[in-house]
Amino acid sequence: QVQLVESGGGLVQAGGSLRLSCAASGRSFSGYTMGWFRQAPGKEREFVGSISWVLGTTYYADSVKGRFTISRDHAKTTVYLQMNSLKPEDTAVYYCAAGLGIDFQARRPGYWGQGTQVTVSS
Repeated sequence: QVQLVESGGGLVQAGGSLRLSCAASGRSFSGYTMGWFRQAPGKEREFVGSISWVLGTTYYADSVKGRFTISRDHAKTTVYLQMNSLKPEDTAVYYCAAGLGIDFQARRPGYWGQGTQVTVSS
């Protein structure tokens, strides 16, 4: 069974940086897209960014473009989210996700991690 385990969340001051990791296991992710969503209190879950596992093509939400970077390590089957210039509005639970590209385009990937809290203080 597929498992996605996030780590790296925490508390950081505005302007600071964090790197989230997502260790994936349970199947081959060749042909899959992996990425990140987030959900702030009282808000709906929103797309942050994604990366195709084989080609490494990335997409980002406008709200994080230029500040966040997604990368992957094939050997470790791990996806990373490097977050720089963090703002208080980036505060949310961040979820790792994996799925077929078409499901990611529909914002409905098939697999989810348990989430990790990121809090940015002003």
